[in-house]
Amino acid sequence: MIKAGIIGATGYAGAELVRLLMTHPEAEISAISSVSFEGKPISEIYPAYYSLNDMICENADDVVAKSDVIFAALPHGLSQELAKTCHEKDKIFIDLGADFRLENEDDYKEWYGGEYTDKELHKNSVYALPEFFRKNIVGKKTIANPGCYTTGVPLAIGPAVAKGLVETKGIIADCKSGATGAGRGLSQNTHFTELNESFHPYKVACHRHTPEIEQTLSHLAGKPVKITFVPHLLPVNRGILSTVYASLKDGVTKEQIRAAYHEFYDSEYFVRLLPDGQIADIHNIKYSNFGDVSLHIDTRTNTLVAVSAIDNMVKGAAGQAIQNMNIVFGLDEKTGLEIIPPAF
Repeated sequence: MIKAGIIGATGYAGAELVRLLMTHPEAEISAISSVSFEGKPISEIYPAYYSLNDMICENADDVVAKSDVIFAALPHGLSQELAKTCHEKDKIFIDLGADFRLENEDDYKEWYGGEYTDKELHKNSVYALPEFFRKNIVGKKTIANPGCYTTGVPLAIGPAVAKGLVETKGIIADCKSGATGAGRGLSQNTHFTELNESFHPYKVACHRHTPEIEQTLSHLAGKPVKITFVPHLLPVNRGILSTVYASLKDGVTKEQIRAAYHEFYDSEYFVRLLPDGQIADIHNIKYSNFGDVSLHIDTRTNTLVAVSAIDNMVKGAAGQAIQNMNIVFGLDEKTGLEIIPPAF
């Protein structure tokens, strides 16, 4: 059995890792940690786990010592030293934060205000969005797990960009997220009275996920890609809906678009390319690692409207991290993740 440790187990992504790993047939949770709740059982923080998982939150060093793979569900800036420790101890490190996502240190300095403390370790890490970069993940030990918007947007528009079917200038990503995307910490925008019956954009054209999305699309396009990215906060707990607009190149047909997406996704268990006439909806992927994609063409303006729906806590965080663990350990990617979304 793979011994899996979780650092930051009491945040939303960490608690989701606990939920999913508890039923993983090839892995067992070896230890969990939390700075805020050290010494307390996870079931005290999340009563849903009472009698199912009453593990005590330990310190991070104990988690590393007891584990083959360490998941770090921490804010940016806190993972680099942990990753170095894991590397020195020959452990697999999967970072759900942002410290290893950006290839260019200047981008990290600009968007996160930090620097790379071990440049060689960063060079040997891998950005692990399996549907596009699976072959790069195998054999790596320092894994950057993509974020929620940075999974949803490429799933929506990636195949069209990769196949050169759309103009890469002027792409607009209009995204909506459930409140769990803001994390467990309190903020004014996520108080019930502020969030309920409210709907608004935030961090307009300055969200930290922008360079990460552009990095993925640039790799797929084979040239630099810039986008306009505007996230919105929905008054729901879970889900990321990404509606991405791109101008079709002259002469590109609906049939070519669908063929490109089928080529990318027909062999991908976790991406469901919806039939014509259906629209991706966050309701239909809740609690699962699936990403639904629907394609629409505005013939009046020659615009591709590509829509994706993911659960930001699963495919956008914990589920994708486990998918990456499965790849690294040579397991079927579906292992422990064959969760059926609820019908209602």
